[in-house]
Amino acid sequence: MLTRILGTFLIAAAALPAAAQSTQNCADRILIVERLEGKYGETRQSIGLGSNNTLIEVYASPETGTWTITATMPQGVTCILTYGQSYEALAPIVTPVKGEML
Repeated sequence: MLTRILGTFLIAAAALPAAAQSTQNCADRILIVERLEGKYGETRQSIGLGSNNTLIEVYASPETGTWTITATMPQGVTCILTYGQSYEALAPIVTPVKGEML
């Protein structure tokens, strides 16, 4: 499920650089990460590379359930794409190789 969500935001990040920098949800990456960790207790849970070398990260707090998805442009500007509640880490689904038993 998280992979699908991350994939969706990787696609959305393609249009991000021009529009996102003009919003108030953008700042230097260090400031955003410090705020997520300090105020919300969120730590990086997953990472991916979007188009134009945009770094997509999912931060979350297993204790409080809050989560945030960010996009960082190559210049170091980070924007918050979305955030929410009820974060839940899922174990990977193990798919057996044809002919093998689990």
